[in-house]
Amino acid sequence: MLNYVDLGCARVWFTDRLGGSSQPPYDSLNLATHVGDDHLAVRRNTELLASLCEGTPSDPDAWVYVTHVHGVEVLRLDEAPAGRPDADGAATNVVGLPLVAIGADCAPIAIANDSACAAIHSGWRGLEAGVISEGVAAVRELGRGEIRAIIGPCISPAHYEFGAQDLARLAAVVGPSVIGETSNGTPALDLRAGIRSALLSEQVTDIGDDLRCTFSEQSLFSFRRDGVTGRQGMVVERVR
Repeated sequence: MLNYVDLGCARVWFTDRLGGSSQPPYDSLNLATHVGDDHLAVRRNTELLASLCEGTPSDPDAWVYVTHVHGVEVLRLDEAPAGRPDADGAATNVVGLPLVAIGADCAPIAIANDSACAAIHSGWRGLEAGVISEGVAAVRELGRGEIRAIIGPCISPAHYEFGAQDLARLAAVVGPSVIGETSNGTPALDLRAGIRSALLSEQVTDIGDDLRCTFSEQSLFSFRRDGVTGRQGMVVERVR
């Protein structure tokens, strides 16, 4: 249900879709409130997640959830906000404040140094607009030391056909590594490669990967594969 890694001052967990309370087509560990799922089921799922992430606050209301809008805003926070404000990332230097990014093909990115961390959400729009740069800037602003990052599960180019004109525009912004090819030989967006390129342009060289493809892995939610579906998550918490 959870993949766990250490990252600088932070712990990072990646969830899958298994073991929760939501019914099809959101089965079962859906963390999104905006996709049509029963809100009580989502609440039970967030409570379960809090119990599974060892050492985190047990009350989901003490966690930072935001509503992703495919933009560039990264909130700088020292406590959990009310509700789920619009943003595509959150950063903090507070110990014990879990930050959550969710998605179902877009990539979650954890960024941390020695005293701050961030949870970022990026699809192609955020990548083009500069959300990665904003996430790195937030961690540098709030903390100190070498920046590290890990890119979570996202859709692979094999399953992400993309218009050639839009692909060329993205390549002009983040570099040619974003140009991929589907399993059928058509133009594709390599989202992971584009994010890595954006991180490298910010002088972030310590980059890890959870290489699972959301489309290929049935244990993960994928919007492109399933249409109406839930969202998995990434949790980032400063622990020292």
